[in-house]
Amino acid sequence: MANIKSAAKRARKAKARAMRNRAVKSNLKTTIKRFEEALQNTNTEDAKILLNKAIKTIDKAAAKGVIHQNNAANKKSRLAKAFNKVVS
Repeated sequence: MANIKSAAKRARKAKARAMRNRAVKSNLKTTIKRFEEALQNTNTEDAKILLNKAIKTIDKAAAKGVIHQNNAANKKSRLAKAFNKVVS
């Protein structure tokens, strides 16, 4: 445990941020998984809606700094590519 007040506060803040980031990452993984499940069931209408939701979630996570911008771009590209492969 930290002996200095400011170090203790920084540790508390880091813990709170880590919990918040974990929640955002978990939500991100869930939305991507739901999209991939809809894609496997070849339900293109649901997959399109879930793709938009997944992209929005990815963008939010990148904006909050939970994932890097390039990581977000790679994820969105991979999902769009998979969707286009099934649709066409």
